[in-house]
Amino acid sequence: MDLPTVDLPALPRLLAAPAPGWVETTDVIVVGSGVAGLTAALHLREAGLHVTVVTKVNIDEGSTRWAQGGIAAVLDPADTPAAHAYDTEVAGVGLCDPAAVRVLVEEGPTRLRELMRIGAEFDRNPDGSLMLTREGGHRADRIVHAGGDATGAEVQRALHAAVRRDPWIRLVEHALVLDLLRAPGDGPDGLGPACGITLHVLGEGSEDGVGAILGRAVVLATGGMGQVFAATTNPAVSTGDGVALALRAGAAVTDVEFVQFHPTALIVPAGEPGAGLAQQPLVSEALRGEGAHLVDGDGKRFMVGQHELAELAPRDVVAKGIHRVLLATGADHVWLDARHLGGDFLARRFPTIVASCLAIGVDPATDLIPVAPAAHYASGGVRTDLRGRTSIPGLYACGEVACTGVHGANRLASNSLLEGLVFSRRIAEDIAAGLPEQAKPAETGAWVGGQGWLVPAGATPALQRAMTRGAGVLRSAPTLADTAATLTEVGQARGVPRTADWEATNLITVASTLVAAAYARRETRGCHWREDFPTADERWRGHLVAGIGAEGLLTERWQEKQ
Repeated sequence: MDLPTVDLPALPRLLAAPAPGWVETTDVIVVGSGVAGLTAALHLREAGLHVTVVTKVNIDEGSTRWAQGGIAAVLDPADTPAAHAYDTEVAGVGLCDPAAVRVLVEEGPTRLRELMRIGAEFDRNPDGSLMLTREGGHRADRIVHAGGDATGAEVQRALHAAVRRDPWIRLVEHALVLDLLRAPGDGPDGLGPACGITLHVLGEGSEDGVGAILGRAVVLATGGMGQVFAATTNPAVSTGDGVALALRAGAAVTDVEFVQFHPTALIVPAGEPGAGLAQQPLVSEALRGEGAHLVDGDGKRFMVGQHELAELAPRDVVAKGIHRVLLATGADHVWLDARHLGGDFLARRFPTIVASCLAIGVDPATDLIPVAPAAHYASGGVRTDLRGRTSIPGLYACGEVACTGVHGANRLASNSLLEGLVFSRRIAEDIAAGLPEQAKPAETGAWVGGQGWLVPAGATPALQRAMTRGAGVLRSAPTLADTAATLTEVGQARGVPRTADWEATNLITVASTLVAAAYARRETRGCHWREDFPTADERWRGHLVAGIGAEGLLTERWQEKQ
């Protein structure tokens, strides 16, 4: 297939950084400390391996702790894995890998029970049974939750405690991963399997903190890329570091155009605490699952008649419905009406949401809640097989950074924590079954320093505004071309080796990859909505696979859906 292309900036194949000033060695390196990374670390330790977990700030500051809704798993005898698979594939709009979905739904309940054995405590009914609820796109009650709407915080707490109890898990906090180290081999660049990473650790090693950790396998669990947009529910650390690293290293990345916008992020009025922050508070769709309604400025339930599930339609459908209202009215938000649920119920079931609302002067028991879509979840990422293996031997990926094939064109609600649990276990099993001897890095690239370049942090605000305006919920060839022009302009400046500039370079890398794929895919499918191609097209029932060529230019190739 001939793919439409748009001019984009050249991208570095390596981040500018000094050669490592210090070196450590371990069996397996896990980059990221959310549900995927910590679960992988614990399973690797069960196999008797030494593990080093590298995390960007503190162990608890990734996306996992912010997950409100819960974990989807078939626990009700009236429910079935086949029904869960059906709902997942409907949400994925023809691009899910059925084999990956089958793994998710069949192994999910066991992985959830393992999490409970580690110490995670979920909400229960008076008889002791797990309390189950429903979210958008699900046709059965199969969502377990904790603390009402604080599931992620409980999952993170339990995993954090388990990791802290194991002295053979080395935790390196305040560490930004830079580039992948590869051994010599017969690859296109004379490189072979992954054998470590370079990283910057505040206060360690040389003056600027750049060092290396060598390992016999590397697991990317770095989370998402929400900070590529001006409005996102992702924390400030979600700058696409893992996807950018994988692209620079030569790994295949796919489906990055499918960024899910959560329909209901809390809109903080100007002048109130929290206005203008990098992370927008989330109003979980579980609130809609319990009966809250979306209404426009006239109090009309506008989702009724747009989808059989109304407010509980898949997230892309609801986000588009809200966006249409915003376009028609010129407003910057719609309203969520939960008043009929009662103050006592809301405070008990959704304490986090209620606290966020009260902090901006909104009482959900008596007031409408102002909400609008915000970037929430990347359905694509580093392409993996069913064992979490990427196209580079020894490099694995799991969680939001990965594209396992589970989510297709749109993730089904509460499948994300489940995916992290399921595929991290599979990665650990694969690594334990055949871990090679430690290889020495090739005497090139990150191992010797230099050779790369950076975009300055000052480019980030313009990049984020352009991405939200032209590559957000609503896209078209003209808006994407305008976004590409902005990326090309800001990409001309050069930065210096420091955290903010490394992050900015990762952001422009993933932003450019997303714009290239969104421009090429001339259809509307899942959470990719093209105003100029408003329907799905069977000719586009496949995947765009991205890479960075020798000159730093993005490449896209087409892969038919199997």
